[in-house]
Amino acid sequence: MAYIRKLKSGKWQCLIRRIGYPHIAKSFLEKSTCSKYAKMIESQMDQKIFQDLSGAEGTTLRELVIKYRDEIVPEYKSAKTLTYKLNYMLKFKICYYNLLQFNSAHIHKFKKEITTGRAPKTVNMYIQTLQTIWNIARSQWGITLPAQNPFALVTYNKVMNERDVTLSDEEFKRLLEHAAKTKLNVLPDMIKFASITAARYSEITGLLRCNADLNKRTATFLNTKNGEDRTIPLHDDAVAILRKYPFGEKFFNVRTREIFRNYFDKARCGAGLSHFRFHDLRSRAIKSMLLSGMSEIEVAAVSGHKTLAVLHRRYSRIKARDLIEKINNVVNLK
Repeated sequence: MAYIRKLKSGKWQCLIRRIGYPHIAKSFLEKSTCSKYAKMIESQMDQKIFQDLSGAEGTTLRELVIKYRDEIVPEYKSAKTLTYKLNYMLKFKICYYNLLQFNSAHIHKFKKEITTGRAPKTVNMYIQTLQTIWNIARSQWGITLPAQNPFALVTYNKVMNERDVTLSDEEFKRLLEHAAKTKLNVLPDMIKFASITAARYSEITGLLRCNADLNKRTATFLNTKNGEDRTIPLHDDAVAILRKYPFGEKFFNVRTREIFRNYFDKARCGAGLSHFRFHDLRSRAIKSMLLSGMSEIEVAAVSGHKTLAVLHRRYSRIKARDLIEKINNVVNLK
């Protein structure tokens, strides 16, 4: 049974106690509003559809973002980058609404605020991160949230920014020439190694000497992007590069990614390739493997792709001009 009383402050308080349900106490400015609330809650309890949303009402989105940042993000490989993005999101008004107030209009407003200067995929990533936090709050943290998920009413930006960048032999040669002019001595060899093995930057810089058998011509990358170790065969040229660095725990010693990025930027800009990224060397390597006659399954074993669809769509980069020599070898049947 609901009990309504007037407080010294002039407000009206509704108290509801019922076996099997949490104790409810809520204050209102007007008695009529208080009475309507009491009737609504009791009706929901009678129909067995009552949900205790007090936890959502007393929690802001900001608190969820901080909890996610401090408790879950440190376990991720991308913890540093994701922490930076979460701290950036905390500056916006969207984080100061409690979870009962929070709705799709707030998400759309936040989306507009961060759109300037950002690619559609990046904007989608921010929204998806908030949605992930919302789902974790419901499933792992035991917070009862409104039945209507506000993110279900948000339309994501259409993404059409897949890269289609592969260096020609002339551009690659020019890149190596300018890389050799930098103070990072290992840069030219890192570029060559990436273009031969299709290895990622983190895999190259993390390659330990104990995980490379130059006699058997194999190398093992530990804890790769998909969380698994990957052993690849080494081309003779890749073995020759690794033999140039006989000392140290790792083959390629680069103190920080920022230092590497600084010197690589100088090399690519000097070569007139400001649009080119180090990761694009992975595309060059995969295209070379496919044109050499390796099957997609064999290439995927080297590159570490789990699905051939991604390998084909994003990394094959085979153009008509790449097939001119091969097309002349096709037997003309009469």
